[in-house]
Amino acid sequence: MPIPIVNSIASWFLKKRIHQIELFLKYPNEVQNELLFSLLKIAKDTEIGKTYDFASIKNYKDFNERLPVVNYETIQPSIERSRNGEQNIYWPTPIKWFAKSSGTTNAKSKFIPVSTESLEDCHYAASKDLLCMYLNNNEDSQLFTGKSLRLGGSKELYKENGTAFGDLSAILIDNMPFWAEYSSTPSSKVSLMSAWETKMQAIVDETINENVTSLAGVPSWMLVLLNNVLDTTGKDSLFDIWPNLEVYFHGGVSFNPYIEQYRDILPKKQFKYYEIYNASEGFFAIQDQNYSGDLLLMLDYGIFYEFIPMDTYGKIDEKIIPLSDVELNKNYAVIITTNAGLWRYKIGDTIRFVSINPHRIKVSGRTKHHINAFGEELIIENAEDALKKVCKLTASEIVDYTAAPIFMSGKEKGAHEWIIEFKTPPKDMPHFEMLFDDVLKSLNSDYEAKRFNDITLNKPKIHSARPNLFYDWLKKNNKLGGQHKVPRLSNSRDYVDELLQLNKT
Repeated sequence: MPIPIVNSIASWFLKKRIHQIELFLKYPNEVQNELLFSLLKIAKDTEIGKTYDFASIKNYKDFNERLPVVNYETIQPSIERSRNGEQNIYWPTPIKWFAKSSGTTNAKSKFIPVSTESLEDCHYAASKDLLCMYLNNNEDSQLFTGKSLRLGGSKELYKENGTAFGDLSAILIDNMPFWAEYSSTPSSKVSLMSAWETKMQAIVDETINENVTSLAGVPSWMLVLLNNVLDTTGKDSLFDIWPNLEVYFHGGVSFNPYIEQYRDILPKKQFKYYEIYNASEGFFAIQDQNYSGDLLLMLDYGIFYEFIPMDTYGKIDEKIIPLSDVELNKNYAVIITTNAGLWRYKIGDTIRFVSINPHRIKVSGRTKHHINAFGEELIIENAEDALKKVCKLTASEIVDYTAAPIFMSGKEKGAHEWIIEFKTPPKDMPHFEMLFDDVLKSLNSDYEAKRFNDITLNKPKIHSARPNLFYDWLKKNNKLGGQHKVPRLSNSRDYVDELLQLNKT
């Protein structure tokens, strides 16, 4: 299809969609309330709909008081029944796909239901919206003159009992509309290869001669792929291979530890980075402005949002609030009700609102991935911001990291123990440690209080990891590729102790 025609179609869709987006920007609470009651009406004759009498729920207060907040362990039995072929349990249309969650590295897998509605009205709708917002902000874009290099998961789809499961990216690629297949590289056959290391070289071989204009994937794994591209071609810059490359759409993990490494291999100031916030459970937010890390919360994808203020999370006085009650710059755990049959489900992420009109957010961490062994409440956002600042001050670069407490023992005070794999190590590690400690104090008053005069916490202990430590650890645990992530912060020492042992070999 000629490029001018493609751009004209995109422009038409953009104008149509912008009007719909303006509706939820202007009336966010009304749109969310209407969506909630649409979901309740659709699911009123399901098993869960009858159990909680969805038909008689008249307002948000009824919904809040009647339905419990759940996590995966709570709903796992009903999901297993659904995976075995039972239908109409929590959603009326057939659930044919389950996204095998790879957001953590523990052995237990989660199987998140994916309905036709969530596939079309959430995940694919978001992909189109992302392009629309980007084109709206960049009218001279030549995105459609080439292809998008997508990097998905390394798991193929498995089928049983009439249902299929695999990485969300595999489900999306397997059901991808023609327009997305036409504009993407590598081929679906290569994208769905299960052997990660073989797949990486296959992607390199298939894409280096394409006209790639955009990149899409998780920053940590995309960086591995792009470095392989440079090694294979002998080039120093990706623009020597793909001169028309103009944007990288990224999500899944924080971009902060990687941004300088991307700038090294993409050395053009006008190159753009667009962040997304999605998961197996749904697509939640999109960067809607150039050069901004703020994400617009998308309110019409079939997802109803609720929030738990983190200062009440897990406590007797835990509060649950709708979008209409959120406040700026407070940390919230996210609860979702979706068009795939998740009802008041804790996704495990924490966010904070940086704007209320419109509702723009930043992802601040995970409800389970933080360190609070001594009341210091250290979250991933603190760690990422501190590492970014200290790396800049010390001209160092990070590949990966994790941290955990050193627990008090006898007269020994506690501390935080970090394992950091550097691409470019600092010349003076004690100086790096001192700066890192100081920056963490400036970012987190609870941490600063516990570190005051070493009363509770000693200074952080940082280990410099051998090359490829985290890669080898992920490989050992069969977690290479796609959406798999290194756990950044933990209240237990399970990850740190295993990594320290592996660091010796």
